[in-house]
Amino acid sequence: MSDDNQKKLIHWADFTADRIIRQRGDKEEYTVASGITPSGVVHFGNFREVITVDFVARALRDRGKKVRFIFSWDDYDTFRKVPLNLPKQEELKEYLFRPIVDTPDPFGEAESYAAHHEQNFEAQLDKVGVEVQPIYQAKKYRAGDYKEQIRKALEMKKDIAGILNEYRSTPYGDEYYPISVYCEKYLTDETEIIDWDGKNKITYKHKVHDYTGEIDLETTDKVKLPWRVDWPMRWVYEGVDFEPGGKDHSSQGGSYTTAKDIVKLYGGEAPVYLQYDFVSIKGAGGKMSSSKGNLITVNDVLKVYEPEMVRWIFASYKSNVDFAVSFDLDVLKTYEDFDRQERLAFGVEQGNEKKVNMAKRVYELSSIGEIPKEMPFQPSFRHLCNVLQINDGNIEKAKSYYASEIKNERDERRFNQRSTCALHWLENYAPEEFKFKINTNPTDSQCEEKQLEFLNKFSTFLNSEWDSIQTDKELHEKMYEIIHAVEVQPNDVFPVMYDRLISKEKGPKLAGFIRTIGKERVLKLFK
Repeated sequence: MSDDNQKKLIHWADFTADRIIRQRGDKEEYTVASGITPSGVVHFGNFREVITVDFVARALRDRGKKVRFIFSWDDYDTFRKVPLNLPKQEELKEYLFRPIVDTPDPFGEAESYAAHHEQNFEAQLDKVGVEVQPIYQAKKYRAGDYKEQIRKALEMKKDIAGILNEYRSTPYGDEYYPISVYCEKYLTDETEIIDWDGKNKITYKHKVHDYTGEIDLETTDKVKLPWRVDWPMRWVYEGVDFEPGGKDHSSQGGSYTTAKDIVKLYGGEAPVYLQYDFVSIKGAGGKMSSSKGNLITVNDVLKVYEPEMVRWIFASYKSNVDFAVSFDLDVLKTYEDFDRQERLAFGVEQGNEKKVNMAKRVYELSSIGEIPKEMPFQPSFRHLCNVLQINDGNIEKAKSYYASEIKNERDERRFNQRSTCALHWLENYAPEEFKFKINTNPTDSQCEEKQLEFLNKFSTFLNSEWDSIQTDKELHEKMYEIIHAVEVQPNDVFPVMYDRLISKEKGPKLAGFIRTIGKERVLKLFK
């Protein structure tokens, strides 16, 4: 594929990279950021932010820039709600309002609840070629890294309250403090600040228990900034040049609105921003929620789509467009669209210059590892589903059908990945009319005289001329020739053939279907 720079100026990721360089100055290294609170399973909706940053990071690297992609795990946040899809519900409830990082893993696999979700998501990012530098906020807070930033927030409390009050129906008064405290005795953040002496001493009381405590800013690890202050503080602390946000953060009065002003109090400026829209799963209904437990993860999507295709789906949409990833019959169309774009990118299929350049750029952003030098093998997903079902789901047997087309390790990997996806889709999401199983013995269905005459003539033809048939089209035309000769209608004989083959009235296009099943099995079932 051509490496001319024009193609690098047509994708939103490239426009964003140029905007970053323009607004933040021409630097050797840029910091791009994303993050999430591991309050539950990290779902596919959360992935949109991460992949958005990854595309922009790639676009910056394409411009010869170094990029530091930080991913912040907000695991010092409070465990506020037990998600419905987790085991040990009662045990987890005992840890409500404590730091997520101090909550045990209900699966007994990781050192904490937070670590369980963090490790799972990081492993999923690895599968789709996203490399991040994780930052675990509990470690940062407990190491005292933000001690001065917390002190500064307390010193600026009136200014911070003033910014927040612009968008609050009930304004904060003098009682407001821009910190939360985890109680030393009861371990939860169900506390309120009573006093700060202007230096190190903070006095708080527990709102549930009759307990008052004092902590020293210099030595405590129990103080945390709330999200609306924490976010802009970290922009300055990490020197963030770019970070996108969802619609919820981007709305008027949302956390981005206030962060743009609070960051100035810390002597910084807001990073270049990009709003992204939500993504859903077609048929799943509604916005995904960790607390409700109605979740689809990156791993779930990877069971239906190849890793490069998951990237490609996102790269194909503008970041501010919402869309749904299909698990239904539209999976076939998604694979066909991907294959068409791949052919355009490699010049195997023709298109106008703009379309071809966009296909090349989207393909580059979708690739994991080195881009192949020549057009990869493309087993049609629809056809592959048929071949796999004809071979009773045996991938190795199905592979023999494509033996002449699989030329290298990459082709083999694609075949195996696509076959595994096809089998999972057939088993879990394909509509019933798409599924079939080849009969092992002839059915007992009765035929009328003309139908039987057609079957006999067609079988005789297949028996004698099988090796001379080179294409599906040839067989299709011969089938119709015999239909006309016997003087029947296609609707008289097609259901009979499908019934003999798969005990259904309909199925895949007959000519190709018959050729894929093979002479011996077809003749046995048409007997």
